[in-house]
Amino acid sequence: MLDTFKNKFIGNRAFYSKVMKVGVPIMIQNGITNFVSLLDNIMVGQCGTEAMSGVAIVNQLMFVYFLCMFGTSAGGGIFTAQYYGIKDDEGIRYTVRYKFWLMSLLSVAVVVVAVIFGSDLIGLYLNGENEGGDLALTLQYGLDYMYIVLVSIPAIMVSMVYSSTLRECGETILPMKAGVVAVFVNLSFNWLLIYGNLGFPELGVKGAAIATVISRYVEVLIVVVWTHTHREQNTFVSGLWSTMKLPLRLGVKFFLTGAPLLVNETMWALGIATLTQSYSTRGLNVVAGQNIANTIYNLFNIAFIAMGDAVAIIVGQLLGAGDMKRAKDEDNKIIAFSVFISVVIGGVMLATSWVFPQLYNTSDEAKLIATQFMIVQALAMPQNGFLHTTYFTLRSGGRTIITFLFDSAFTWAVSVPAAFLLTRYTDLYVIWVFAIVNVLDWIKCIVGYVLLKNNMWMNNIVS
Repeated sequence: MLDTFKNKFIGNRAFYSKVMKVGVPIMIQNGITNFVSLLDNIMVGQCGTEAMSGVAIVNQLMFVYFLCMFGTSAGGGIFTAQYYGIKDDEGIRYTVRYKFWLMSLLSVAVVVVAVIFGSDLIGLYLNGENEGGDLALTLQYGLDYMYIVLVSIPAIMVSMVYSSTLRECGETILPMKAGVVAVFVNLSFNWLLIYGNLGFPELGVKGAAIATVISRYVEVLIVVVWTHTHREQNTFVSGLWSTMKLPLRLGVKFFLTGAPLLVNETMWALGIATLTQSYSTRGLNVVAGQNIANTIYNLFNIAFIAMGDAVAIIVGQLLGAGDMKRAKDEDNKIIAFSVFISVVIGGVMLATSWVFPQLYNTSDEAKLIATQFMIVQALAMPQNGFLHTTYFTLRSGGRTIITFLFDSAFTWAVSVPAAFLLTRYTDLYVIWVFAIVNVLDWIKCIVGYVLLKNNMWMNNIVS
């Protein structure tokens, strides 16, 4: 039985070398990005609870945009990985154009909504009669930050089109390098513009927003220039923009396959934003505490996030090549590896959960709430590692309707109602509400196990 377990869930050195070749650059990029985000968060946090909370609320709303863009790139990306598996450059060019057009339309819509309804959206998170800080000041900080950050949306969009395509074609190093440069640019301009160092104006929250915009344009410049100057490696760029046309048949095929992913990512992000809003009804200290906890959690979850990308790339290419047996075998091993490293990293996060909140210039209550949020997140990390790789497994074979039901439909049918009811109709402490919502994800773990076991995700969609 032990040998059976090893053969099914544990790979050899060559397997882990391949997984880490894909995963490590993504881990490094996400790790540095999230570490600098932590420093960024601490820098803004030195301006006070209101400034930190205002920026955190806007970033929560921007998270919805990022996931919307991710869903768009993922829909085309399923085909990109499989086209790459059969060396079809023309197919890859079609997926790039598809991503560009759909992301452009969605980006315009997001900017319009943010400009018209930005104040109302931020106001949804400001509750508790100034408990923990000045709500009106928090709103103003949020608006100041949002209006500047919106300028970065074209850069974000183009960067995601190129970076996602490069990763789906197996090139993970360049997006990592571009991301690393961008976050250090962001950090440097934060230091200059938030505090007014080296003769620069002291702009506070506005300075943080300007630094973010600059870093986004640096990142997209690196990615686009490198892609087009390395044509021998990125053979799909030849003739990429010679036309903006996309065959209707393929456009419809991409959209019908990818639409559930787009809807899923958007609805899931909106679900997370709604969950955060429910927790925020307990006051500004909770907003600040959860912002601290989420920033630190993002620093610890880079390993299982990278394993999801490894599934999308490795398993997607094997499915495109028609090697179903190997796709199943390597998927099992990646999922098992993801759960294992989530247990280890979750333990580290649990042991250090009291340290990071002390770095912030906020109330003692907000720091305590942050620590408590982190404890729950650390305990839930193994289940999240399993769920994340399961999601990407279902997605890799184009089973996007099931992916939608598995992910965002569950969030809106179970998690959101639970948080809404517990925060509005009980006096239960907010951390216990957060813990209950996480425990409910065990239902999704069971469903995910069943879906993996019946092999319905093993599907070639480009032959």
